[in-house]
Amino acid sequence: MNILVCITHVPDTTSKIKFTAENTQLDKTGVQYIIGPYDDYALARAVELKEETGGSITVLNVGEADTEPTLRKALAIGADEAIRVNAFPKDAYFVAEQIAHQAKEKEYDMILMGRESIDFNGGMVHGMVGELLGIPSVSPVMKLELEGETARLDREIEGGKEFIEVALPFIAGCQEPIAEWKIPNMRGIMSARTKPLTVVDAVSVDQRTETRTYELPEPKGEVKIVENVDQLVELLKNDAKIL
Repeated sequence: MNILVCITHVPDTTSKIKFTAENTQLDKTGVQYIIGPYDDYALARAVELKEETGGSITVLNVGEADTEPTLRKALAIGADEAIRVNAFPKDAYFVAEQIAHQAKEKEYDMILMGRESIDFNGGMVHGMVGELLGIPSVSPVMKLELEGETARLDREIEGGKEFIEVALPFIAGCQEPIAEWKIPNMRGIMSARTKPLTVVDAVSVDQRTETRTYELPEPKGEVKIVENVDQLVELLKNDAKIL
């Protein structure tokens, strides 16, 4: 079982976000980076599947040199090798093209990734990669079980769940509760230092989108403590004006 897990290198959820260059670039000063939380679920399930069936896990990230500590963490969690496509991830289509190109170089039984990154929250990459490779893509996947050459997936849909069977190979955009996050132990951290991390050049892709500007959301308003139902009704009528 050869599994490709695609991970994002994203700001920690507690980071205070600022922009620079006339609001066209993220100001990385003081920002801590992590594996995308949804990608963490994908990686954790991949590690479980490897333990159940054998095989290997390759983690892939499209990013510049500063993303390598994130890849090393994925190796410490249980991946066997890592690939970094040496390029800034310009947009979802650019990233999808890089993943598809690398996937064509080696036959993977499945490609797992988070349902979306937590920086842009586009949720488009898995579908694009599936189209580029001509294989099924399913998202958001909450459960993944293998039975021979068939995978059984539980998918969240509007108002309920959908149960799907799909033949290998396929792509899954993962979310909780597909697996429990795994924390690297000391043995994993030490072994990650010697596992291969390959840096490859990006393939040329026509630019489909351009970022004009970023804007921060409006600051949150003050919190009002409501002590009784009458006060709540009064606030809903006069302040919120929804009654």
